[in-house]
Amino acid sequence: MKSLSELTFDNRFARLGDAFSTPVLPEPIAEPRLVVASTAAMALLDLDPAEADSEVFAQLFAGHKLWNEAEPRAMVYSGHQFGGYTPRLGDGRGLLLGEVLNEAGEHWDLHLKGAGQTPYSRMGDGRAVLRSSIREFLASEYLHALGIPSSRALCVTASSTPVWREKQETAAMLLRLAQSHVRFGHFEYFYYTQQPELLKQLGEHVLSCHFPDCLEQEQPYLAMFRQVLERNAELIAYWQAYGFCHGVMNSDNMSILGITFDYGPYAFLDDFDAQHICNHSDDSGRYSFSNQVPIAQWNLAALGQALTPLVEVEALRDSLGLFLPLYQTHYLDLMRRRLGWLSGCESDEALIQRLLQLMQGSAVDYNNFFRELGDSAPAQALARLRDDFTDLAGFDAWAADYRARSAEDGAEQEQRRLRMHGVNPKYILRNYLAQQVIEAAEQGDYAPVRELHQVLSRPFEEQPGYERYAQRPPQWGKHLEISCSS
Repeated sequence: MKSLSELTFDNRFARLGDAFSTPVLPEPIAEPRLVVASTAAMALLDLDPAEADSEVFAQLFAGHKLWNEAEPRAMVYSGHQFGGYTPRLGDGRGLLLGEVLNEAGEHWDLHLKGAGQTPYSRMGDGRAVLRSSIREFLASEYLHALGIPSSRALCVTASSTPVWREKQETAAMLLRLAQSHVRFGHFEYFYYTQQPELLKQLGEHVLSCHFPDCLEQEQPYLAMFRQVLERNAELIAYWQAYGFCHGVMNSDNMSILGITFDYGPYAFLDDFDAQHICNHSDDSGRYSFSNQVPIAQWNLAALGQALTPLVEVEALRDSLGLFLPLYQTHYLDLMRRRLGWLSGCESDEALIQRLLQLMQGSAVDYNNFFRELGDSAPAQALARLRDDFTDLAGFDAWAADYRARSAEDGAEQEQRRLRMHGVNPKYILRNYLAQQVIEAAEQGDYAPVRELHQVLSRPFEEQPGYERYAQRPPQWGKHLEISCSS
């Protein structure tokens, strides 16, 4: 294991030059103190977990110190926000500190959010607040623990620096890790500013660093686009299967790697609602839960448009046609696992849709349903879950079909329970749990957020003594309003 001073930097994106990013130093926040750190994320950099207890740890990730080999850069990009094109966005409050090369030969971006103003701050203060930093930390590490592709979060550092949003809050910094911070919006920026040579240079960088196998194909950029599409089809299938709502699926919030990225007003479904809108600023419901699939395809079309100087239009269109079939294949596979089925059957899709229709409008906790369905044999589990449904006759008919379908696999109940509990989490990152630990942290008590992080890092395991984290949310906890303000 390494100390912080022993990290090896290889800043590949910085070497692209000033057309792609601007050198900016982080602005320190006052009286830095560590709120929470992820030892699992630290391990990606080969860091000794004990480093989190050092004074220099908080200083580095609060902008007070910097590695000699780091090259902090604010990246420039654009994007479609709520369907409208914004010509220039960029890192308005974040900095790519540099790329660390670990012992496994992997490059990991160190991206500091809340690092102060940059040329892309657009009248903003360049700061992040404690609540948004904690929310992104928890979500990044929790989705990873679920097996959902995501950026990672190494730590949150708090301060006494005041910032103003709807009210006065305190500034914080989040250190985020990803193998790339290139977004769909990076390609859009160089396409719409009519800089084809720089667009190609960006494409060459992404190909060589992140899709090297595509270089062997006859049409490397088309092969890259198809891989991006395939990764996003699988990612969105995970979101829909596990009830995750991103909230702000702008094209600048879509990673070229197909990972969950830029957490804002996200939420996991409590009671199932296909039309759920987790961002109270989303007046039209553009990014509602049910719209995430078509919006992902829309964003991929926006990326495809930006790639037209490099790829034939018809080839891009043909590739876009693959998205929905790929998504559906991944989604059905995930839902079959959640329902305890080993094999596939033609009737599965209809049976799944019937279940979701029955859940709609009933007091059915989406994720708890699947967990409890695996607790005991189907007949007993269904009898216990029945009371949550409004349409009892409809549920009884579905339950009979589910029992018959499950019997086809012929698994013993203990095997079925272990299999289902291995994919259906007991512990969910609910907004009310995040809100409770945020309120404690705002009072200087970081023990609750550290405990919640530890529980959520093992979401599928029974953890005696922590049953309160698995309870259904109180009524007030289902109606928290979350916005983009951070």
